[in-house]
Amino acid sequence: MSKYILKRLGMMVLVVLGISLIVFTIMNLTPGNAAQMILGQSASPEQVAKLEAELGLDQPFFVRYFNFWKGAVQGDFGKSYQTSLPVFEEILTRFPTTLKLATAAMFIATLIGVPVGVISAVRQYSLVDGVSMVTAMLFASIPSFVMGLLLQLEFALNLRVLPATGAASWQSYILPAVTLSTATMATLIRMTRSTMLEAIRQDYVRTARAKGAAERSVVLNHALRNALLPIVTVIGVDFGYLLGGTVVIESVFSLPGLGTLLITAIRMKDTPVVMAAVMFVTIAYSLVNLLVDIIYAFIDPRVKSQYAKG
Repeated sequence: MSKYILKRLGMMVLVVLGISLIVFTIMNLTPGNAAQMILGQSASPEQVAKLEAELGLDQPFFVRYFNFWKGAVQGDFGKSYQTSLPVFEEILTRFPTTLKLATAAMFIATLIGVPVGVISAVRQYSLVDGVSMVTAMLFASIPSFVMGLLLQLEFALNLRVLPATGAASWQSYILPAVTLSTATMATLIRMTRSTMLEAIRQDYVRTARAKGAAERSVVLNHALRNALLPIVTVIGVDFGYLLGGTVVIESVFSLPGLGTLLITAIRMKDTPVVMAAVMFVTIAYSLVNLLVDIIYAFIDPRVKSQYAKG
């Protein structure tokens, strides 16, 4: 298992290097001049050139890329072109908001999606199954920003029970978390239902029933445990995606998260912020995927034996 984890960490380093080069190249090729954006259109060419020299923008491409990694390996990602604040401090200031939102959304989606999917599979073609499938398709079809606006209109403007925007209190995260959870909830309902239907038709489930095992034990201990791998994959992938910053939802609910920081930095060609944010998200996403693989080993002993061989 330890060899597998070390191998994955080594692969993660290569992924981070590759993504950093791609992002740095794209930022270099995009139109616009960061120094010009900072000084404004009224700045003279001499002023722009002076600021470019101060920021190191007059240096060759690979020199700037090397300088970025030279500082990054020492924990220094530079300063923002726009605010002159250390980049890592800005990310650490914004990330807790995104983490709270992602965790709350995933908790809601898992708490509702998995049990509903299990019930739909156990009671296939029943009224509960039909309603859950229609609800799942409805949630999957509605764009997240539309769902967010509808929830704002109903619960913030009409009922006045929850705040519409901001992150002043824990109540401020309820509407955006519910909005984010709907798409993942729909995926989990359908995924859980399909995997459970496949599991409950297996021979070991029929054998457990023939031996007189209680139906609850058959469903939870035998069928669900063997159907968990694809469900855990969906949870891990979606959680990693949410950690990258949900730009649309953060914009709709005016949340100062990582997504809004990244979009603003891209628009202003603030390369240090973009690079550090992308690296942060890449590492977080990779660690979540590694955690999912480790959870596999605890769910299915066959997976653990494969890891041991690797």
